[in-house]
Amino acid sequence: MPELPEVETTLRGLEPHVLGQRIAGVTIRTSRLRWAIPSELPTTLGGQTIHELRRRAKYLLIGCGNGTLILHLGMSGSLRILPSDTPAEKHDHFDLRLASGMLMRLRDPRRFGAVLWHEGDPTQHPLLIKLGVEPLTSGFSSEYLYRATRKRDAAIKLVIMDHHLVVGVGNIYANEALFRAGIRPQLPASKLSRPRCARLVNSIQETLTAAIALGGSSLRDFVGIDGSSGHFQQHYWVYGRTAEACRTCNTNIKQIKQGQRSSFYCPQCQA
Repeated sequence: MPELPEVETTLRGLEPHVLGQRIAGVTIRTSRLRWAIPSELPTTLGGQTIHELRRRAKYLLIGCGNGTLILHLGMSGSLRILPSDTPAEKHDHFDLRLASGMLMRLRDPRRFGAVLWHEGDPTQHPLLIKLGVEPLTSGFSSEYLYRATRKRDAAIKLVIMDHHLVVGVGNIYANEALFRAGIRPQLPASKLSRPRCARLVNSIQETLTAAIALGGSSLRDFVGIDGSSGHFQQHYWVYGRTAEACRTCNTNIKQIKQGQRSSFYCPQCQA
């Protein structure tokens, strides 16, 4: 699933192509995504100018006139910038045609993505209103994490993946950040000291920043807006490296199940 670095990579790729552009038209080929694409979008968006592009958690927000197009890439989605006459393929469900002669196309083989419209403040949309802090902002501090974990006995990996606490720390990056911080994924969150919280906050921010710089991770369907793959998967410390030697101490990486997801850690480097 595209996580925060992949969505941020997509946003940065889209900006020079869509910001300030007039929308020449909209094509909906398949409306049945995770939620139905509003049938009135071609009328609503036609002639509008894109004045804002930003990310909230794993959602892309495209500001147009008095409303916002809210996009989510789901499990397998990606956005591409293509010439407007590019033939659509099987899994190409939605096109935003631009006055420049280019288009923004959503490809989503598994159809868990979303294309929604919200008038007014998009952060008040039901899908966004209860989201936690952004991990790459000052709001995500060691003191914030320390206070938020005092009464939480769930495993720390599950806690940092809770989007009501902090957004965008998906499974891959939770594993990698915990390794960098030297913390086992199964440690009860309430056991974290202030110094450990500081270390974990720094590790989450360093991991996400490094992943964004490398274009995210391309394990299945994710590609950038030009079709290129991300490269962060070539730099994993623990994720997907079961029984392989730790790059730091040569101890074999272990794999366990937590919340129906796989966790990976080094029993020597992570206490």
